[in-house]
Amino acid sequence: MRTLYILIFLASSLGVLPRVVVAADMLGPGDHTRTLTVGDLKRNYLVHIPPKYDSKKPTPVVMAFHGGGGNADSMIVFSGLNKKSDEAGFIVVYSSGTGRLERILTFNGGNCCGYAMNNKIDDVEFTRQLLDDLAKSANIDPKRVFATGMSNGGIMSYLLASELSDRIAAIAPVGGPMGTDTCKPKRPVSVIHFHGTDDEHAPFKGGKGKGPSGTDFYSVEHSIQAWVKANGCEKEPVITNFPDTAKDGTSITRKTYGSGKDGAEVVLIEIEGGGHTWPGQEPRLKALGKSTKNISANDLMWEFFEKHPMK
Repeated sequence: MRTLYILIFLASSLGVLPRVVVAADMLGPGDHTRTLTVGDLKRNYLVHIPPKYDSKKPTPVVMAFHGGGGNADSMIVFSGLNKKSDEAGFIVVYSSGTGRLERILTFNGGNCCGYAMNNKIDDVEFTRQLLDDLAKSANIDPKRVFATGMSNGGIMSYLLASELSDRIAAIAPVGGPMGTDTCKPKRPVSVIHFHGTDDEHAPFKGGKGKGPSGTDFYSVEHSIQAWVKANGCEKEPVITNFPDTAKDGTSITRKTYGSGKDGAEVVLIEIEGGGHTWPGQEPRLKALGKSTKNISANDLMWEFFEKHPMK
């Protein structure tokens, strides 16, 4: 027994004992608020754990980033991802950006947006530490961590695919192009990008939008081609047209660039007539343009994510 105590003491001194998380620290089904300090900043994020969650099984995670001027709570309503989470059984994490006002927040995605960009907030490091923190409280599958986001949040998901490719398996930006000129993933990261051709806030062809950020956005084509190259995909896409079932003034074209490294794909869901909205959801404001009902972004992105775990 004395020998056992000595061995435990030595192991503890060397830092080789595993961290034991007590049951009280573990998250169960429902909605949870988590707080994390990164550098000098206190950051918050929300976690939705579906009813069918089993703490004994590694569970996929979808990280959802709000648009500029939004917050985690607004992203829950805007995206409708909790419903898909409950149906499919994945965890959703809603990060909050930073800002001078508590509810009007942004992420630093490169060339956008606002407070976070101007103050050079390291949202990549925040996300890295967030995932470490979440892993202490939930049984997450490290090979099935995905990112999506609206507008500024979509830009953020592109940045994570480039700079945190060791943690992010695939991304699904909505209405947000790349915020950088190039991308540099350490491994292939599959992309499915949703964008309306009539988006006036993050214009499909690039340039300055109507939003308050004053950002000179990269084009959707720039974003797609950068990732086609990075993932080693075929240069010519397979084009598919979706049936116009909603008759809502929008039409959907899917362009798939396949045969990339490790099976990577880059997919553009081009929404003809669509605005700065989340496909399948009601728009927050009419000024944002039409939101197509011909497809559900949540259904399509989850179908895509299931095909592209980290290899």
